[in-house]
Amino acid sequence: MRERGGQAVPGMLVLMGSGETSPTMVEVHRAVAGRLRSGARAVLLDTPYAFQENAADISARACRYFERSVGLRVEVSGDVTGADWVFSGPGSPTYALDRWAGGPVGGDLRARVRSRRGVTVLASAAACTAGLATVPVYEIYKVGAEPHWRPGLGLLEPLGLRAAVVPHFDNAEGGTHDTRFCYLGERRLARMERDLPPGAAVLGVDEHTAVLIDLVSETLDVAGRGGLIVRRAGSSAVLPAGTRIGLAELRRLAEGTGAAVLPATPPPTAAPACETLEETVRSCERRFAAALAGPEPDPAAAARAVLRLEAELVRWAADTEEDAGGVDEARDLLRLLIARLAEVAPATSLRRLVEPLLALRDDLRGSGRYEIADALRQAMAKGGVLVEDTSDGPRWTTPPADG
Repeated sequence: MRERGGQAVPGMLVLMGSGETSPTMVEVHRAVAGRLRSGARAVLLDTPYAFQENAADISARACRYFERSVGLRVEVSGDVTGADWVFSGPGSPTYALDRWAGGPVGGDLRARVRSRRGVTVLASAAACTAGLATVPVYEIYKVGAEPHWRPGLGLLEPLGLRAAVVPHFDNAEGGTHDTRFCYLGERRLARMERDLPPGAAVLGVDEHTAVLIDLVSETLDVAGRGGLIVRRAGSSAVLPAGTRIGLAELRRLAEGTGAAVLPATPPPTAAPACETLEETVRSCERRFAAALAGPEPDPAAAARAVLRLEAELVRWAADTEEDAGGVDEARDLLRLLIARLAEVAPATSLRRLVEPLLALRDDLRGSGRYEIADALRQAMAKGGVLVEDTSDGPRWTTPPADG
């Protein structure tokens, strides 16, 4: 551990497969930030998504996430010189490379690893740039370019690792087609592996998973929901969440001289894996359907499923990547469930149903989330419950049936 101003400045490189500003990675970020000195300079490097029209919104959400969930005040800057903590995440790997490689940022990032100073957290698109080769994922998956590599930043080579980093390694968004391995699929990855330099491996980082490399002690920890996969010539070694190994052992695996590590149950002391937003959405949808199934529907239980979904929307509001539809999909489902709930609930049960929803609407308005509050009111109206705001608070009625 190096010293700066009388306080320890850790040397750490963190690679995340996805979920970098979601609840799944909060504990990882807190553990890393807890090693920083008081008053540490924390920088959000926005280059990978700087070309997007909503870049300012992505940065604002990320800054709120780190301040509120992690307790870390972050500045958005393209200058990482002297920063104690640097984070970069979603966007386009090649857009970032075009601006980093050969320039001061690329040089500063390499110097941080080489000198074992400062915390560097690279996730998703930014993690893709860390190795000796980079997947140009947009060009291949979205535009249809022939599978190929782009030269990476080479951050791992000072650690003796000749490897390409591939985030989103266990992605399954394709459904009927293979989107594993950062949307490449097995066929394209196998072809691209043959084009890597001799002796190079692929380090695959699963979604909602972090690889924490202590640059001083040269140890590596895997945390989160998935694992780190060391792939070479079609064979793979798996390091599941909860694994701790030395960099020397990882180098042997990457060189093909180490034994494969089989998946194992994480130690009992490991924190339980946090659900992804997609999993929570499906769980709420199932609970909602179960509550309204059968001859005696339970509107109150259905309302509880709706309330849980809204609470998860608040928790995930800062997520900048929004895998598999993310917050927008969850918000659409919230509107749908509210409308269905009002339609199917018997009139005698409406009070048990409507009053919790009105309390939810009041909370939403009180916290400034007027868009969702208005959507809730509109959905209730479609379901036959009219809400009127009065000086004495909201009042609800149901219009008389036709005829």
